Amino acid sequence: MKLFHLGGSVSAAAIAFTAAIAAPAMAVSVKDTYNNRTVTILVGYGAGGTYGQTSLLLSRHLNKKIPGNPTLIVQHMPGAGGLKMTNYAYNVMPKNGLFVLMPPEMTAVSQLLRPKKVKYATNKFTWLGTVFGANQVFLVRRDTGIRSIADVTRKELIVASTGTGSPTFLVPKMMNGILGTRFKIVTGYKGSAKTILSMEQGETFGMTSSWISWTTQKADWIDRSPNSFAVILSQVGFTKEKELQDVPLLSELARNPDDKAAAAMLSTASVIGRGLAFPPGVPRSLVEPIRSAFWATVNDPVFKAYAGKRKIPVTPMKGAELQKIIADTMNSMSQSAIAKARKHIFAK
Repeated sequence: MKLFHLGGSVSAAAIAFTAAIAAPAMAVSVKDTYNNRTVTILVGYGAGGTYGQTSLLLSRHLNKKIPGNPTLIVQHMPGAGGLKMTNYAYNVMPKNGLFVLMPPEMTAVSQLLRPKKVKYATNKFTWLGTVFGANQVFLVRRDTGIRSIADVTRKELIVASTGTGSPTFLVPKMMNGILGTRFKIVTGYKGSAKTILSMEQGETFGMTSSWISWTTQKADWIDRSPNSFAVILSQVGFTKEKELQDVPLLSELARNPDDKAAAAMLSTASVIGRGLAFPPGVPRSLVEPIRSAFWATVNDPVFKAYAGKRKIPVTPMKGAELQKIIADTMNSMSQSAIAKARKHIFAK
């Protein structure tokens, strides 16, 4: 197993060993824990994209709000749509407060849908806060003639996906099960740039991505004009994006309690967004100080200015609030709802 830190790499064993010798024998105070220390932010994706950009931005600003002013670095452990890193963080990552993870937005969804591959409990991570969350937004090419969900229940449409663990697969697959849409999902595209290119070239005709990705990468597609390249059909989240008040949520379109619960499960991605968490077992005395440091960072005008230059939105959520939303959603999923969601996802 390799961990990639910007241009280099280190082994997982080396990280654990380094943490063991770096950690204080007893954390007398938060300042003593972090004074002249190095804190590692572990990310389950490559350096490009919003995970890499947001983690790097945090590494340059969060340290200023943590007592002891530690050095923050980012290390990357890509694989299985972030699942490789999340499993590692839960089971192997040192629990001394010197390691945090940026959980994949589909962390809760993966636990419920893929229990054989998932080796963690989402509720047991200590959530520190989110820089931003964003709904998943599904759109189609305007020249398909499709203007509504009803249209795509009558016509098969080829859509692009990076892989079966990605929202690009899970969202249209769940829509097929819940709404009766006829999306034919083509997987294997290497990243969002390739899926977008496939739509531009007419290989595929629809896809889902986060609202922030659409607004930063393809704003001309979504200007909502009669001549825009794409038509937005639906969004997945707990509340509507402020610019998309006329676009239905999947939960609004779902027709029965189990399907509404499945839509809520998918919606956890919109609040997990891009944030940080501790693995289970980190001393409780460190949690609130680091949550406070995170909150102070994301509300700092300097941080917001740098984020704006990089087109990273700042719509933060406190760690305790995020913890409650995740717990409430996970606990509300009945076995019948989970079974039905799995049936939708794994249906041939």
